Amino acid sequence: MDFETYVAQSRTGLLRLAIVVTDDRELAQDVVQEVLMKAGQRWAKIGRLDHPHAYVRRMLSNEIISWHRKWGRVESRPALELDRAIPDPAGAVDRREALLREVARLPVQQRSAIALRYFEDLSDEQIGVVLGCRPATVRAHLHRALKTLRVESTLEALNPIR
Repeated sequence: MDFETYVAQSRTGLLRLAIVVTDDRELAQDVVQEVLMKAGQRWAKIGRLDHPHAYVRRMLSNEIISWHRKWGRVESRPALELDRAIPDPAGAVDRREALLREVARLPVQQRSAIALRYFEDLSDEQIGVVLGCRPATVRAHLHRALKTLRVESTLEALNPIR
């Protein structure tokens, strides 16, 4: 497959994954663009792989983690787009936004594991390859993240005015 075809097929999924992990639409767009630019420069090699999407997804994960290590501790981010109230008569969007806000509070490795499991539908082994860790570590990230999300949603149910 040529690079233009790959980008046309995969860009939306990569962007969705990056938005969930970074919790910042603009940053996600920048990271995806940077990764696709790097991938395009090396496409002659990447395109010959059995699973080029897995390779690019790993590049994306590494880029997000690298950005987080470099800038995550330096500046406190302003209120993000996910914090804005969006009127929804059915309430489904509000619940989704609340869940995304809670996911955004997780450490980057746990966010990545959650996004790869529930948005990309990857196995523990595949997530481990993307994150560069063992499947047992992936399960630990997922366990801790889900435990944190359960506690937060329980607290929210007990005290809805926060």
